[in-house]
Amino acid sequence: MEKLFKKHHFFYFIALGILPTASPAHSMADVFLARQCKNGLVKVIIGDITKSDADVLVTTANNRLAGREGIDAKIHTKAGASLREACDNIAVERRKDNLQPCPVGTAVVTDSFELEAKKLLHVVGPDCRRPTQDESRRSLLKKAYEAMFEKLADLDEVQLVATPPLSMDVFAYPHREGARMTMEIVLGWMDTSEDIGVKEFQIITQEMNWINNLRTVYRESEDQFAGKDITREYR
Repeated sequence: MEKLFKKHHFFYFIALGILPTASPAHSMADVFLARQCKNGLVKVIIGDITKSDADVLVTTANNRLAGREGIDAKIHTKAGASLREACDNIAVERRKDNLQPCPVGTAVVTDSFELEAKKLLHVVGPDCRRPTQDESRRSLLKKAYEAMFEKLADLDEVQLVATPPLSMDVFAYPHREGARMTMEIVLGWMDTSEDIGVKEFQIITQEMNWINNLRTVYRESEDQFAGKDITREYR
């Protein structure tokens, strides 16, 4: 079964024009896209984000910090029971003030516990299964990324950040629109003149429908995105 998966995975990359090669940190075949920006490198990587050893690993949390769905559930499982306790403690303190643990468009930081990353950043994007959030999804997605960037600025020595594309998992954000917005927001932030400290920003996903939509968006609008494409260096 594993050999069959690898075979199909190989031919998928061939269809995209990406030839697999090897790398110590990540298989070079996993780098789907790379752009050099003023502050550093942005990569889109096809892979398992729970294995990332980034300075900050981002998880796509819900407003209860429950860790029960999608990528967030996988990250909570790998982090271990101590993460569940930490999130419960945040929820208890917030509810003393009649507040949600982490409303949409906000973010909180915890230790990473059993994960390889140094810190875990919980960011709540719009849940498009909810009509009220779907209607304002564009502004809420932007707000979620802004909350992420604000938290990153408050942390010390953050050079490598790894995140799934926010809201593109179980929260069901439309992938074509979401692929374009994700790249516009992240590349714009990494291409600012201000030194933000982050030298590499990795968007890591195994959601192939999102990757396919990103491929289409990138072909249509590559020259409109900030930074310079250097994907060929990873082929």
